[in-house]
Amino acid sequence: MKKEDCYDILFSMMRTEKGTRMLQDNQYLFVIQKFANKIQVKEAVEKIYSVKVKNVNTINMYGKKRRVRFKEGKRRDWKKAIVTLEKGHTIDVT
Repeated sequence: MKKEDCYDILFSMMRTEKGTRMLQDNQYLFVIQKFANKIQVKEAVEKIYSVKVKNVNTINMYGKKRRVRFKEGKRRDWKKAIVTLEKGHTIDVT
């Protein structure tokens, strides 16, 4: 996989309270493409950040239903990944 393709798989790193707590366990949250699998996410993180990935967990997040006056709608579905790094490897989040 080329480095340019890696940026198509990873959208961004999530900066949330849960994600900040997970940094203590050397875990990082990423927003990823809906079609991406664990192997592609692992390769992308390793190439972009030059780290060694231990484990990847992916989660499908379904969009919430929303209503504005009389019209019903839905937010988009998305996917996130929890990436655990090997001991001694870190990603600078600042």
